[in-house]
Formats: sequence, structure tokens, C-alpha cells
Amino acid sequence: MTERTRIRAALEARPYAGRATGLLVGRVALVGVASVAVWAVFLPTGATAFPPSPLFAVLGMVLVNLVCLWWVRRLVHDRGGRLRDLIGYARARLGRDILWGLLWLVVLYVPFALTVLGVMALQYGATTFEAFETVFFDPASVPDLPQWAMSMLAVVAVLTFAPLNAPVEELVYRGYGQQGIATRMPIAFAVVVSALFFGAQHVFYAPTASAVLVYACAFFVWGIGSGIIAHRQGRLLPIIVAHFLVNLFSTAPALAIAWLPQ
Repeated sequence: MTERTRIRAALEARPYAGRATGLLVGRVALVGVASVAVWAVFLPTGATAFPPSPLFAVLGMVLVNLVCLWWVRRLVHDRGGRLRDLIGYARARLGRDILWGLLWLVVLYVPFALTVLGVMALQYGATTFEAFETVFFDPASVPDLPQWAMSMLAVVAVLTFAPLNAPVEELVYRGYGQQGIATRMPIAFAVVVSALFFGAQHVFYAPTASAVLVYACAFFVWGIGSGIIAHRQGRLLPIIVAHFLVNLFSTAPALAIAWLPQ
């Protein structure tokens, strides 16, 4: 064993639960700050609702994701590792990992959707489906901007959010965060803690204040499933694929703004 190999092995064996927890706390805090900043920017345009509309909230995530990517890369490199190894990319199994991602998309979406319906039912009872119209859309969150400006914002959101957000969130939550906590605590505890932070982050994407609890619970459930999958497979790429598709499907409809009548 070379000296470099011995140093890397020693670094990898050292617990890093504290740094992992700090990364999770920092990520949620940055998302919260970005959400407030986006709300403040669009406040003069008539978008008074908080949290801001998800379409505009994701615009603030560009800088947050770049900061978190730099942060997690530095933490991983300090341990002698590489993001590539954490992701588990291998050209020979890329096709299989994409297929795994498609499977996990379906597997994770079912409990996610059931959680949304369950929490809504607990809150609104017999009027659950009628409540969807107001819980998941608030006219006060839409700024009064020209259609060309709205179209440009939609394009920026679609082109930047899914390609950047999916890998960064998986590296933070199911990668360094979950694995780091597991160096001190049982893996089940690490999965739950990571999922709790994941759910907390998504309250800043809730389209209305009434949807905050729904988002917190549903994304906590998604985080539990993702954490288990990432731990069992030992790599992040399949779950990154599933996450990317969800982010893409959630932002792509915004492009319809360009074809709406003025």
C-alpha cells in the first residue's frame, strides 16, 4: 500500500457526521434565504404571496446549487474522494442505471402521491379535491410581467433547474449527508434525518402557505425512499436519473407561457 493510499484510507475511515449535518443545515438555510430573496425581488411586480411561486423560486436555486456543489465537492475532496465515485458513474452500466432510474421514478412517485392525498384528506376531508384548486395555486404569487419576460424566466428555469438541482440534491442529501451521519449513527437514523432535512427544504417550494405541510410530508416520504435506494445500490446515479425526471416534468409545463394569448 502506497503512502497516498494509506492517507486516503485513513481519511475515509474518519467519522464525519458533524460536517454532514452542517451541510444539510446549510443547504436548507440557503434555500430559505434564496426563497426570501426571490419573494423580495418580485414583490414590486405584485407577487405578494410567500412562499413565492415554484416557477420563480427555482430561479433562486441556481446560485444555491452552485454554492452547494462547490461545498460538497470540497468536503468530499477533503476526505480523499471524488464526486464521480460518490455518484457511481460507470460507462459500462449507464444504460442499466437509466433504466433503474425510470423504475425508481415509479416506485417513489406512488407513496409520494398517496402522501399528498392523505395529508390533504386529513386537512380538508370531504372537500379535498375541491381544495386542490386553491392549495396548489395562489394568484397572488404570479408577478405582473410582460409575456416575453415570463417566457424568458420559464426557459431559464427549465434549462437550469433539473440538470443542476437533481445531482446536487442527491450529493448533499443521499450522498455526503446521509453517508456522513451513518458514520456515527445507524443507517436507518441517517436515512430519516436526511429525509427530514429534504422535506424541510421543500416547504420553500410550496405554492401556497396551505401547501407547506403537504410538501413537508410528501418530500419526507420521497426522501426516505430515495435514501433506502441509494444505500442499497451503493451509488447515486439511478436516483439522480429519477430526480432529474421529476424536476424536468415539474418545470417543463412553464414553457406553455410562451403560447398563451396575450
